[in-house]
Amino acid sequence: MGNTGPPRMASWCRHCGASIAAPPAGPSSSVRCALCRRVTRVERHRSVGSASSALAPPSPPRTARSARLELPAGYPASRGKKRAVLVGVSYTGTSYELKGTVKDVELMRNLLRDKFGFPGDSILVLTEESDDQSRVPMRENLLMAMRWLVEGCSAGDSLVFHFSGHGVQKLDTAGDEVDGYNEALCPLDFEEKGKILDDEINETIVRPLGPGVKLHAIIDTCHSGTILDLRYLCRLSRTGYWQWENHIRPGKPKGTNGGLAISISGCNDDQKSTESSVQGFSDTAAIGAMTDSFIRAVESEPGTTYGRLLSAMRATIRDSQGTGRRLPGRIGSFVRKMITSSGVQEPQLCSSEMFDIYRKPFLL
Repeated sequence: MGNTGPPRMASWCRHCGASIAAPPAGPSSSVRCALCRRVTRVERHRSVGSASSALAPPSPPRTARSARLELPAGYPASRGKKRAVLVGVSYTGTSYELKGTVKDVELMRNLLRDKFGFPGDSILVLTEESDDQSRVPMRENLLMAMRWLVEGCSAGDSLVFHFSGHGVQKLDTAGDEVDGYNEALCPLDFEEKGKILDDEINETIVRPLGPGVKLHAIIDTCHSGTILDLRYLCRLSRTGYWQWENHIRPGKPKGTNGGLAISISGCNDDQKSTESSVQGFSDTAAIGAMTDSFIRAVESEPGTTYGRLLSAMRATIRDSQGTGRRLPGRIGSFVRKMITSSGVQEPQLCSSEMFDIYRKPFLL
């Protein structure tokens, strides 16, 4: 026999117009839309007609012309197989202002376009320098851009999310973090509107990924090691030994819908990231140390693997920050490789699934 339980009442999301199904019990309920992730309150009214008419869906809202996410007018019209969201938050005029985030975005856009063939009209950029208010990295704008990135994704899509700004840790009250802390991104208005926790990031850009879809998140912030809440964190020693660690507690679903999500982040969860200067630019044009090391590693070895990429990034940062940076030649190289300094940030690699990091090529 089929399902004999009470049917679910159909309705429509009041934000994007997508169809939603509300549970039958109770006079009203709040339902989260699977497409735009916003909540709609569904009211029920007693019908004077037949039982079938009581379950008939109401007419969709007049403002909803389709089930697609309603996007700002300034968003890219193109939706190619390769698309990216690049975010640089400077926090201009504050005591915690960053100088290099706009340069980070500019260099990442050039890398994606010139090295990996991302069309310029499929790259969405959010910075404080934008004249388009929908592209200023406020909290709601950032979440909208993340939804745009994954909306309608299908097999063969390659997606990139890059964030350069501040990141923080917050005490975990849900019990789903191995270390007891959530990691979070700080949009421009985080003091008024709040931070974006790793739980929300995972829900927005990880879980919608279907079979054949690939997402790379490149996160240049403090406390960013497990910022996407992906299941596996790669532990890589200075001597090249590596293993995957499971960072998801049982009963806490944080995976994709069949796709692959990979994050490359600026440092461990308990570390801070820094900015560095780049030769060839003006004195004020700093760049995030992680973004700098990532671009250098990719450009210096085309076709590199994830393991070699991560090792090269860490070596670049040790050379500029770490112990032995003033020692020349082989002595300095040996000291930088073998002696750990707690003050040196170490880029991290996380993934929704395990793979051989020295066999899998890095491809965007």
